Amino acid sequence: MPVTSSPPAQHDALKNIRVLDFTFVMSGPLCTRALADAGADVIKVEPPGGDVMRQQEPLLGNFSTYFGALNCGKRSIVLDLARPEDKLAAQQLAATADVVVENFRPGVMERLGLGHEKLRAANPRLIYCSISGYGQQGPKSGVPAYAPVIHAACGYDDASMRFQAVQRPATSGIMLADVLAGIHAASAIHLALFDRERTGLGQHVDVALFDAVLAMLVREGQEAQTPTAFPYVGFEPVKASDGYVMVAAVTERNGTALFDVIGRPELKTDPRFATASAKVNNRPALYAEVEAWTRLRTAAECEDALMAAGVPVSRYKTVAQAMDDVHTLSRGTLQTLSCAGGSFRVVNAPYKLSAARVQARARLAQLGEDTDTVLKELAAAPASPDDTVTGPRRARA
Repeated sequence: MPVTSSPPAQHDALKNIRVLDFTFVMSGPLCTRALADAGADVIKVEPPGGDVMRQQEPLLGNFSTYFGALNCGKRSIVLDLARPEDKLAAQQLAATADVVVENFRPGVMERLGLGHEKLRAANPRLIYCSISGYGQQGPKSGVPAYAPVIHAACGYDDASMRFQAVQRPATSGIMLADVLAGIHAASAIHLALFDRERTGLGQHVDVALFDAVLAMLVREGQEAQTPTAFPYVGFEPVKASDGYVMVAAVTERNGTALFDVIGRPELKTDPRFATASAKVNNRPALYAEVEAWTRLRTAAECEDALMAAGVPVSRYKTVAQAMDDVHTLSRGTLQTLSCAGGSFRVVNAPYKLSAARVQARARLAQLGEDTDTVLKELAAAPASPDDTVTGPRRARA
């Protein structure tokens, strides 16, 4: 009988990486949470009143689960950066850090004495990540912008409106720009950490929400430069007897299976649907044929029949239904966290490593909970022989 070995114990890929987190609201906290998920020691620096997200619903008791989903796994310290002694503490902490992340408007950190050049002079290995609406340079670099403004400015809302039967841009509610910028920022930090292993030096990472969303508009960006004979037609939901279903029969094989399931095999040779490009150009007609079949069945029946035939399909679900789906649960996509008001679930990183642990950490720090501990660590850390900054530094592991 062959001997099966147990999987190796997982380690933390970012163990001993210290991140000083000056971020608030969404894009920055998402970035630093991704680093905390991978085992980094993330120290969230909050003003005396705390990150405004601490008051945002949904609430469990008096704890914001919205804030918890963005900031789990971090330590929290309170520093009033208007006070010279607190500003000095922040500078000294930055001298011990591997990464600093901030998402203020360009120029704010410089005015606080915490800009990239100043901190880099004291800590050449520092990776300094700035997240902003339009980036650190360019005519709009100093313009205030939140995700809904970016969606409008980069063409996302206009491009999306093409697929809707409306003449007015959609109301913004899902902060896509923040999520994309946070993900790109974490990815860029990983790249900078890898580069530091070769060069020994840190660098400045500049992430713009505008760039992040514009980069997502891949086909739209090319269509804007090269008009096409057949403008792209979006994927349309089809009506079932009790809801809607999304069917995406893109390949020839998908199409063949689809026509067999709906009992219309003759459509396989219909010129409107004979090739992949023909299906795209005639998608409204294709969906009309499919909907004649789906309208007579429940969404679940449609999903079961088409999925069994290998056709990409899903009935429309709520977020709650998606979170409770057996597939979601089987993959360990969600992590349960606990606070004084009860327990709630957050989504883990959308990737898994075979040897390194990447998951939401259970710690949910109260405002300023770690201030004394972190400052005592700072005071106790021995200075390095090559120390170039006034104040103590953390000994490198």
